Amino acid sequence: MKVSIVGSGYVGLVSGACFAELGHRVVCVDLDAGRIAALRAGRPPIYEPGLDVLIRANAGLGRLSFDTSLEAAATADVVVIAVGTPAGPDGRPDLSQVFAAANALARAARGRLVLAIKSTVPVGTGDAVEREILSLAPQLALSVVSNPEFMREGQAISDFMQPDRIVVGAEDAVGCDMMRRLYAPLTNGGATLLAAPRRTSELIKYASNAFLATKLSFINEIADLCEAVGADVSLVGAGMGSDPRVGRAFLQAGPGYGGSCFPKDCQGLLATAGDHSVELAVVAAASAANDRRKAAMARRVIRAMGGFVQGKTVSVLGIAFKAGTDDIREAPAVRIINDLVSAGATVRAYDPQAATHARSALPGVDIRPSAINCCKGSDCIVVATEWREFAELAPAALANVVSNRLLVDLRNVVDHEALSRAGFVVHAVGRRPHYPSANLDHDPIGEKARRRDHSAASPGEAAHAPPSAAYAS
Repeated sequence: MKVSIVGSGYVGLVSGACFAELGHRVVCVDLDAGRIAALRAGRPPIYEPGLDVLIRANAGLGRLSFDTSLEAAATADVVVIAVGTPAGPDGRPDLSQVFAAANALARAARGRLVLAIKSTVPVGTGDAVEREILSLAPQLALSVVSNPEFMREGQAISDFMQPDRIVVGAEDAVGCDMMRRLYAPLTNGGATLLAAPRRTSELIKYASNAFLATKLSFINEIADLCEAVGADVSLVGAGMGSDPRVGRAFLQAGPGYGGSCFPKDCQGLLATAGDHSVELAVVAAASAANDRRKAAMARRVIRAMGGFVQGKTVSVLGIAFKAGTDDIREAPAVRIINDLVSAGATVRAYDPQAATHARSALPGVDIRPSAINCCKGSDCIVVATEWREFAELAPAALANVVSNRLLVDLRNVVDHEALSRAGFVVHAVGRRPHYPSANLDHDPIGEKARRRDHSAASPGEAAHAPPSAAYAS
């Protein structure tokens, strides 16, 4: 089949490359001439494992090309809109790019247009796009289909090629049948295609992300309780996840969720509910809990450092909102870094993939070229993203370069016992702190006294001591 993808950002580019891998002839269109030039040269503008290889392979086979013109859309079997829908000031998705693409397609299309909206859009957007196009091109035989994406950054290609479900929302048989043909290489291999009315399809995407965000906010609150009572959130999550009614996914406590989907989609769903006078109290609470979570992370670091960070050096490992991507949108690490700088700390940061974006978003912050380099002379190391390389750092190597052996693991990914044997005090999320397991000359931040204090207080009192007055002001 001939497929045109309008928008060569994250969703459009991954979808286009994967459709080409399935054997379709795909043209990815974008108004950014610089982006198209880079793609033609085999350089994708985003980091996604395996994407560069997939693009070069299918471009070399003639199945994938890139253009700034919508000319190919006139003869395409299916046109996919995959442009951005960023949150506006009121939380509602900005649909200007969706309607700009629809207007351009109304002028370019000839005869029949099967238009699939893969961008995340509020319920009823398909109806509005259909009305807009037919007002401009009433002669078109038009099918507007909802086809939401369910790709996780860092695992997007495998999510596309081995989907747990394909959702198609269509109001006519032609549109539905064309989408079945488009995904036939996957459904013939056993993938499930769920056909639904268009508005239902649009809502499935929002409801899915809001539910996953709620799971994350829930386990993060349970992590706070674990610290207060002396329990281990990792084991609590494992015990909960063993129940198939709960499921293991999204029960890993951390510094709060970020990225381009969960925050935006929760706000978008709440806005849609408000427009229809429906209260979504659970979603609102999950979103508010996540905001509080991210705001509390710098205070957690400051408490671990004795309540005062003025003039001290903090090394933040990880800036992307999650491992496997260079995306720093709504990343907890960005909030943590800014809050620590505001409290008077000198912050260095390192990320294997997000350095370029970080330099733009965090002017004045020292972005280092490696983890060990970032930690040199540090008073505290903060692990903010769950990159594998951070879990594999040698404790002895870290111990040799830091000024104080103190680490705050906000992702529970490092070997706490190995670090304690190397003389580190390790604070984690939803777990008891680990203290040096041998008598060492190095005593970070008066840790002998801290251990005495901790043994005399309840776990909750130790974990939730008030921040310094300087920071609170």
